[in-house]
Parts: sequence; structure tokens; C-alpha cells
Amino acid sequence: MTPITIISIIVIYFGVLIAISQYISKKDSSNDAFFSANKNAKWYLVAFGMIGTALSGVTFISVPGEVGAPSGEQFKYFQFVLGNAVGFILTAAVLLPLYYKYNLVSIYTYIEKRLGHYSYKSSALIFLISRTIGSAFRLYLVVIVLQRYVFDYYGIPFFSTVLIALLLIYAYTYKGGLKTIIVTDTLQTFFLVSSVIFTIIFICNSLDLSPIQAFETIKESNYSKIFFFEDLISNRFHFLKQFIGGVFVTLAMVGLDQDLMQKNLSCKNIKEAQKNMYSFTAIFVIINLFFLGVGALLYIYAEQQGIAVPIDQITGKPRTDLLFPEIAFNHLSLIPAIVFLLGLTAATFATTDSALTALTTSFCIDFLNMDKQKDKPSNIWKRKVVHLSFSLLMFLVIILFNAINDASVVSMIFKIASYTYGPLLGLFAFAILFKSRRVKDKIVPLICLASPILTLILSNNSQQWFAGYVFDNELILVNGTLTVLLLLLISNKSKLVSTQQH
Repeated sequence: MTPITIISIIVIYFGVLIAISQYISKKDSSNDAFFSANKNAKWYLVAFGMIGTALSGVTFISVPGEVGAPSGEQFKYFQFVLGNAVGFILTAAVLLPLYYKYNLVSIYTYIEKRLGHYSYKSSALIFLISRTIGSAFRLYLVVIVLQRYVFDYYGIPFFSTVLIALLLIYAYTYKGGLKTIIVTDTLQTFFLVSSVIFTIIFICNSLDLSPIQAFETIKESNYSKIFFFEDLISNRFHFLKQFIGGVFVTLAMVGLDQDLMQKNLSCKNIKEAQKNMYSFTAIFVIINLFFLGVGALLYIYAEQQGIAVPIDQITGKPRTDLLFPEIAFNHLSLIPAIVFLLGLTAATFATTDSALTALTTSFCIDFLNMDKQKDKPSNIWKRKVVHLSFSLLMFLVIILFNAINDASVVSMIFKIASYTYGPLLGLFAFAILFKSRRVKDKIVPLICLASPILTLILSNNSQQWFAGYVFDNELILVNGTLTVLLLLLISNKSKLVSTQQH
């Protein structure tokens, strides 16, 4: 598959998305359409499109790659996915009714109602920082793949590749926002799901395996172990760590994240939003099983064909997340390569376009108060400026990641970004569970800083302090719990509640 073929496919792909965007935004490019799709979205389109948002390009290439990682991960990721499923169900049952009860556009306005102005601004700022870093990091890792296999061939510099990608996303989202994304993400999810299914078919044909034989081959291979129950203390793959982490990571990074919740809040009513979440959960679990199956088949195929895992050009270490693109671009025929490219592009940009829209929505409502000034004509212009500003900010963050050029430092930045969702988890938990208590609002920003720092200290010293215990995904629960405890320390029982009780 030549670079010119890849570029041609990407141009056609974005041409279709921009055409869809122009058609939709002609009908309505108002702020209500941008922020909430006029609360008239079809639940089944939202459910299907959310798959593309939830599964980034990193998931697309990293999950299959981790199956054969030297650390012996195999199918351990599915333990985390099972926790995700429980987290999605809790989000639908507990958080969505809360958001619909208050008719929220930005979910962080709930914190203002319960805890106060500074708590509200803290929660919104946490989201803006976390989502900007997280989305930039995901796009960065995929742009590296495109740079390595396509743009280096033409001598196009890395910053140009990033800038082009973000400008293309801006081009089809700046007018219609969420209303456009619900449609375009449905199309992109179709490409993503099709890519996974067809990749399995192509590799099975290359290995001369029927679907049943492929299942048996994966089952009998060294890549298919799902459940890890050995050594709770030091094994970070242990089922409880992965499952509990999956539950609370989902509650924090989905249920308390403006990005995915914004799509849920575009449905007509709570019943449709919950149908969306339950349907999405079922599809999410199944598609992740397919991703893991692709990973096992890729390693089986690589062994049979004598294909080595690509080596990182800087560290000299194996890069398991490059095995999928290496096989797709250099060892399969043209059609499988095109299918892979469409899937990778869809997974990457369905995540980034949704994040940019959510960041714009949060800033416009939480910091510019546009929900209270709906009739001001200048707000549409301001919204477009904010949208462009976040696109440029993401560009700068990606360039910074590339300048650091140190895998361990970049990974730590991403890890710290995920830590910041712990205070969000704590803030919402406190607001929901301790309705009779009121916090000292001005101190809350300090709590949101202290909790991740304490969590990081605990994580770095856990083996020494807790008899060799190693934290993994369950660390977000520790982070959230610390936030709740610190909030309890700076809270008092509401005088209003006390008077009512007497």
C-alpha cells in the first residue's frame, strides 16, 4: 500500500465528513444545536456513535498489541472491560437521572448547585485539563503511526501532519458541533467495527482457518488467558484490581466526563438516554472481545510469517502497538490495508472531534455562561473562536509531547492526567452521598490539587509501605476516596438541614 493511496483515502474520507457537516449545519448552526443537538437525538444513533468515541485510535492499535506483550498481558484487558460494563450500568442508573432531573447541558453545573462556585469551577477546569491532555496524547500516538508509514515518505514534518489533522477535524465540527458529530461518529463507528470484523476475516483466510478453527486456535494459544487471580499483593493484572479499576475509571472518565455525557444528554428524555447506555454497553463488551481476538491472530500470523515486532527508533525496545499497522500496511494485500486505515482513522478522529466539541461546550457554559445568554448573537462567534482555540491548544500539547520524546515522561504525563479524574469522582460522590453537609467552598481547589499528589505518593511508595502491594487501575478509587475524606474535613452540617430536623 503506497503512501499516495493512503493520502487519497484520507482525503476522500474527510471530504465525506465535511460534506455531511455542511448539510447538517445548513439547517441549524445555533448554540443549542452545537451544545446539545437540540435534545432531539435518536438514542440508537447516539449508542452506536459512542463506540467510536469510547474506543480511541490508541485502543485500536494498543489493545491488540498488548495481547502478546513480553509482560504476559494476554486477554487481561477483558477484566477491565467487565468493570467498564458495570461502570456504564451505574452511570445509566445513578448519574443520568441526576443530570436529566436538573436539565443540565454541562454536567459540572450540578456541582455549583450542591457545593458552590469554586467547587464548580474546579470540576470544570479539571475536565478541561484532563481531556485536553488525554485527547492530545491519543491523537499524538496515532499521528506517529501515520507519520512513520506515510508522511515521512514525502518529507512532510511532524507538526504539519498534526496541524492538518486538527484543521480537518475543525472543518467538520465548528458549525454543527454535537448535532454533526452524532451523525459523523455513527459513520466512523461503522468503519471502526467493520475494520475489526474484516481484519479477523482477512487474517483467518491468510492462516487458512474457519471461524470455529480460529476460535479454537486462539483458545489453545499462549495469548488467551483472561482471568488472573494469582498474587493480589504484587500482581497488577489481578482480577480485582482490573475489575474495580474498570468500574471506577468508567464512572469518573465517562459518567463524570462532559464528552460522553454530552451525547447522552442530547436524547429526548431519560428513558431514551438509558436505552442508549445499555445498548452501548453490550456493543462495547463485544467489540473489545473482537479487538483481543485480532491481537491473538496478529501474533499467530506474525509467528507463522516470521514477522518481528517493530522496534522503537529511539529506545530500541519492541513497540507492540506498531505490530497491527506493520502487518496491515506491509504484509497484507491492498483491501485489508485500506480497511485497517479506515478503522484507525475512524477510531482516532471520532474520539478527537467529540473531545473538541465537549471542551468547547464546557468552556462556553462553565466559564462564559452562554447557557444564561442564549439570545446574544455574538455568542455563536465566540463559540467558534473557543473551538478554534482548543484545536490550537491541542496542537501545542501534541508538539510538546513530541519535543519531550521520552516514552516514560510522556506516559507519566498521561497517567497524571488520568489521576485528575479522581477529584472529579470525589466531588460528585460527596455531592450525592453527603447532601446534609456543606463544604468551605474556597478551599476545594486546594483539595483537588492535594488528592492527586497524595495518590501519586502512595502509588510510588506502595511496595515499601504496604508489604509489596502494587497499585494499578484501582488507584482512581483511592484518589476519589482521599478527595471525599478531605472534603469531609472541611465541611459542616448544613444549618438548614439541622433546622428542618428539629
